[in-house]
Amino acid sequence: MTNTATTKETTKETSTERKSWPREHSELGVSLLLLVIGVLVLTDALTMNVDIAQRGPVGPKTVPVLVGAGLLVVAVLLAIDVLRGGRGESEGGEDIDLSEPGDWRTVLLLAGVFLAFAVLIGPVGFPVSGALLFWGAAYALGSRHLHRDPLIAAGLSLLTYVVFDNLLGVPLPGGPLMGVL
Repeated sequence: MTNTATTKETTKETSTERKSWPREHSELGVSLLLLVIGVLVLTDALTMNVDIAQRGPVGPKTVPVLVGAGLLVVAVLLAIDVLRGGRGESEGGEDIDLSEPGDWRTVLLLAGVFLAFAVLIGPVGFPVSGALLFWGAAYALGSRHLHRDPLIAAGLSLLTYVVFDNLLGVPLPGGPLMGVL
């Protein structure tokens, strides 16, 4: 009987170890995600068509290549650290009860706001769709200042449009406001 009891205990311990290994090494998922994003960024940057008449030594490929390479380096270093037993520090200031379910209402509202932004940016332009994005995100995250929030959202959207379109030279769709701005 002792052999059977010992075998059952060993089987339970092995099963427990198998279940706890992924939990103890969950940061490997982050490392894998960083690796995939780094490969995608590098692939996109290296296959980018660049005008031969570019100005200066720094072209449009430089920053994406640096970011992609940095992501790969961080992914490898994180994986090595996790496999050597390193663990991220738990945040002491977080006041989260992990036994409570997630706030799906907020998640779905934010997803809806981003989807609406993606659908509306072409027909109505960035200033209008950006204002809806900023206001919708503020509302989804709990702000209930119904008079102030739309004004701030419109101001942020217009400021973002002007900075990108006029100062940085990154064209954003203006929509019906194209002639006005």
